[in-house]
Amino acid sequence: QVQLVESGGGLVQAGGSLRLSCAASGRTSSSYVMGWFRQAPGKEREFVIAIDLGGGSTDYADSVKGRFTISRDNAKNTVYLQMNSLKPEDTAVYYCAAKGSKWGTWNYWAQGTQVTVSS
Repeated sequence: QVQLVESGGGLVQAGGSLRLSCAASGRTSSSYVMGWFRQAPGKEREFVIAIDLGGGSTDYADSVKGRFTISRDNAKNTVYLQMNSLKPEDTAVYYCAAKGSKWGTWNYWAQGTQVTVSS
């Protein structure tokens, strides 16, 4: 069983930056993939970004490419989402998620953190 603890949300002005962190505890392995989804009010949850803990490869949604960066600290079982050049449309609840392999389903979820970007 894997537990995810997420932090770092808040209120920022457009153009500002914010960093989210997500720490995993439990039976993780180097094959795990971790990342974030987000959900705005009245909208479907959407994929944002992910990283393979073993190989370090990353996957980005087109909407955040060039603005968001994901990194890993395997010694801490923690991933970080650096969000730069934030836009009002980035406003959402951000949910850290994990899966056991690149072929798995996203079956571990943090409780989410609110990111609000003001105009």
